[in-house]
Amino acid sequence: MRYIISLAALATSVSAVGNAVVLNKCPFTIYAWSVSSSVGNQQTIATGGTFSEAFHHDDQTGGIAIKITKEADGLYTGAPQQIFSYSLDTATVWYDLSTAFGEPFSGSHITVTQDGSRSIDWPTGSNPGGSQVKAGVSEKDVVFTACA
Repeated sequence: MRYIISLAALATSVSAVGNAVVLNKCPFTIYAWSVSSSVGNQQTIATGGTFSEAFHHDDQTGGIAIKITKEADGLYTGAPQQIFSYSLDTATVWYDLSTAFGEPFSGSHITVTQDGSRSIDWPTGSNPGGSQVKAGVSEKDVVFTACA
């Protein structure tokens, strides 16, 4: 039996990627920037709002860091940053969670999930220890939830 696959179908299946999503369930506004070899515009995420971007690869840095603060312009003022990072490797997306300059969500539950499964879970907003690097399917969204 021969199978014939059109080039259009092949291109669609190869190029289908998920998104990195930031979901704000906190009772306050948060701010996010997509950072790689360049810094994206500040995204203002109100309570109940989201920010998302399609997974992509940066040839210079290899990965993308979505830096999240509780302060407008926090990326430039030394405010505590929650860092939701990912690296796209064809069919796999590697992702992790870390902080810089403090823990902006200390006392709040934060998670990173794919398909609703809690693969990174910080119940108190602080790193519970151990490796936070996980791998998932690049065609599906990975969601960081603040105040889960």
